[in-house]
Amino acid sequence: QVQLVESGGGLVQAGGSLRLSCAASGRRFGRYIMGWFRQAPGKEREFVAAIRWTATNTYYADSVKGRFTISKDNGKNLVYLQMNSLKPEDTAVYYCAADDPASNTPTYDYWGQGTQVTVSS
Repeated sequence: QVQLVESGGGLVQAGGSLRLSCAASGRRFGRYIMGWFRQAPGKEREFVAAIRWTATNTYYADSVKGRFTISKDNGKNLVYLQMNSLKPEDTAVYYCAADDPASNTPTYDYWGQGTQVTVSS
């Protein structure tokens, strides 16, 4: 069974940086797309960034382009989200997710428990 566990959240000041980690286990993720989503208070969950497990292709929401970087360590089954130049509007619970292309579902198939990121003004 796939398990995703996020870590690295915390409280930072605007303009600061934070790196989130996602430990993935339970499968070989060769064809998977690994993603980060976030959900702010009173808002719907939104896409942040994604990366293919076996390729370098990356995808970002417009709101984080140039500030956030998604990366991976295949040997350690880790996915990272480096967040720089943080803004108060980045405050949210951040979730790691995995999309299995074989599932043919309209959304990601597996989700972590989330980690809180709070950016003070």
